[in-house]
Amino acid sequence: MAPKLLPPKQLQNLRFFFTRSLRTSSSSSISTSAAVSPLNLAEKPEPAIQKPLTAIQDHAKPSSIIDIHDHQKLFSNVPTSKLLHASSNLYLASISPMVDFGMWVMNSRLMETDNILRAAMMKTVRHTFFEHFCAGEDVVEAGRCIKKVNESGLRGMLVFAVEYTGDNDACDQNLKGFLDTVQSAMSLPPSSVSSVVVKITAICPLSLLERVSDLLRWQQRYPSFNLPWKQNSFPLFSDSSPLYHTIEKPEPLTPQEEHDLQLGQERLWKLSEKSVQANIPLTVDAENTAIQPAIDYLTYSAAIKYNKDDNPIVYGTIQAYLKDSKERLLLATKAADKMRVPMGFKVVRGAYMSRESKVASALGYDSPIHNSIQETHACYNDCASFMLEKIANCSDAVILATHNVESGRLAAKKALDLGIGRGNPKLEFAQLYGMSDSLSFGLSNAGFLVSKYMPYGPVDKVIPYLLRRAEENRGLLSTSSIDKELMRKELKRRLKASIFRSES
Repeated sequence: MAPKLLPPKQLQNLRFFFTRSLRTSSSSSISTSAAVSPLNLAEKPEPAIQKPLTAIQDHAKPSSIIDIHDHQKLFSNVPTSKLLHASSNLYLASISPMVDFGMWVMNSRLMETDNILRAAMMKTVRHTFFEHFCAGEDVVEAGRCIKKVNESGLRGMLVFAVEYTGDNDACDQNLKGFLDTVQSAMSLPPSSVSSVVVKITAICPLSLLERVSDLLRWQQRYPSFNLPWKQNSFPLFSDSSPLYHTIEKPEPLTPQEEHDLQLGQERLWKLSEKSVQANIPLTVDAENTAIQPAIDYLTYSAAIKYNKDDNPIVYGTIQAYLKDSKERLLLATKAADKMRVPMGFKVVRGAYMSRESKVASALGYDSPIHNSIQETHACYNDCASFMLEKIANCSDAVILATHNVESGRLAAKKALDLGIGRGNPKLEFAQLYGMSDSLSFGLSNAGFLVSKYMPYGPVDKVIPYLLRRAEENRGLLSTSSIDKELMRKELKRRLKASIFRSES
């Protein structure tokens, strides 16, 4: 497809950006096996997956199923203005001192006391990183963004970006936002929204989730410990699951706490019912291990209630950087099969590494995180392989949320080896909106369903969400050198084509 002639002003901007980026950015070659962070805001780029071979690698040797070299084909549906804006933001996001300064300002008291500074910072962030990594400030803007993403061949995981709520009134308000999200998704083009995402900490008070998790951990230690409020669920722990957060026997829930837990459960049920009506999956994000037992308990209880007729609506999330993740996945799916409950999982690497390690160290325990990145890669690939085999046997569904090119290649190859057709609705790949576009378009061009994780909400609510990810994973808002290099090459190609056409 011949490129359109660029307007003079845009052509000048393109020349400026390209020449500046050549002077200031590394010119190292692209490594197609390079990896970046999991589908929770980003960690530093990871090394390529190394031996030993995993279950996926046994089935899938390196192949050309995913092509991320052809920048013209990858970005054929991306307007030059969008590509230029994305390249600029990714370049800025890769400058660590700038990101560190922005984090310091956003976390400082100046943001509370200096209205002029706050307004200036919000405006700056709104028109740079927020526009690049978020879908908008409200559900209307998010809907428009979903349509644009869908026009490029991708889908959207719509995320009302609120979390860590302290009281029932705020939880009720957040529930309204999530219900509005599902309602909006119903009005968008069919299949343009692959799922709606919720964090349980947005609809159930954080302190209550901590209490419930303590009680669940104590019952895991002492099975005779009675929890009168506990409903049917899948296994929440494995033999290797961390229980050190609960060092002494917790007090039973008070009548008020039991009432609040019921309210939290009912909020998730209302959201699940709305998702059933819309036939749009509801993906429950994982959080840190201190509260994950309660999150899994509520998620699995909702799945048992609403996942029917080989149609998983409520999805859980497995963080593969945890040592117990694969065993918990096996136990949960085995229990679901026994109960004939179709189950969906999103598989991610994880995004709470710093917090998990600090908590474990403070309590005198080993970190629950794998000891090496290679072990995390192997665990992720094993979990992905297991879920792909489940799909091949006509059960369950999976969202493989990864920015790791090699994991994407291996999973795509194994899916085809198992006879999982391209476009199978039970298999979705996913990456963050604004990151790893080359992998997203490469998988999409290969015929697979691919989504972008698209948070939205008012800037003052979404920015703290981004900053928390930055604090947990140094390197937030950095992206793989693959995207930056490919975008730069495509911008150069378009610049040359525009100059040629303007001179002819």
